[in-house]
Amino acid sequence: MPTLRRLLALALIPALLFVAACGDDDDDSASTQASTQAQEASDKCRPAPTKQDGVLTVGTDKPAYPPYFEDDDPTNGRGFESAVAYAVAEELGFRKDQVKWVTVPFNSSYAPGPKNFDFDINQISITPQRAKRVDFSEPYFTAPQAVVAPEGSPAADAKSLADLKDVKIGVQVGTTSLEAVENRIQPNQDPQVYNDSNDVTRALKGKRVDAVVVDLPTAFYLIGAEVQDAKIVGQFEAPGGDDWGLLLEKDSPLTECVNEAIRTLRESGELERIEDRWMGGAAAPDLR
Repeated sequence: MPTLRRLLALALIPALLFVAACGDDDDDSASTQASTQAQEASDKCRPAPTKQDGVLTVGTDKPAYPPYFEDDDPTNGRGFESAVAYAVAEELGFRKDQVKWVTVPFNSSYAPGPKNFDFDINQISITPQRAKRVDFSEPYFTAPQAVVAPEGSPAADAKSLADLKDVKIGVQVGTTSLEAVENRIQPNQDPQVYNDSNDVTRALKGKRVDAVVVDLPTAFYLIGAEVQDAKIVGQFEAPGGDDWGLLLEKDSPLTECVNEAIRTLRESGELERIEDRWMGGAAAPDLR
């Protein structure tokens, strides 16, 4: 005669089978729904809704510096942002010969109004103020800020942000670097603000400033190729982080397609591989 334990076990089997069957149905339903949503998103993006049929127009500034672009030529696929742009283009269904590059000055890229590009890639930080006027993709990179100083500068031996309060700092207008100087360093004298990265570099070379603040990858380029007698004093985080996104016209029908492309590149590890190849560099000391 079966034991009480045996009888209880036999009684529970149908209930467990019922629960398992329900769980399988729910899981299958959720999986089907997710698959359907992904397919719908993909269908909307193939072909991608670009300004010119069969062409993906990408904007960036000129000159286009390493490590973001090599040889001042965005079309060659070499450099971090050139490689990212072509990887996104491929996810959107465009061959390399279907990508058209146009010059877009940094400050005008996030001005309100119609754009002559499908997306712009130019180390553009995602900020709430800019996002009122343009669309941003999900971030493709998060950059720390860096302090670069020439030899003999009073900023060269700084060990903390407080050590930079009395030095003359150069920075580009309209950048997260300028916000970082004003909010994190809070220097006792107003920073020297320049119109573009060329002017910032010239100020550093001519020692018209004690230091400049740029994103860390640009800092490595400056000391490696532009200003031989300068060094990276240290790095620090921008207020709220410094996420870079692809910039699109406000309410662009391409925005979600670009987001999907970036998610795919991130999940596959391709975005990390591109970053490691083009943005790798020695760490800089932290400034707090």
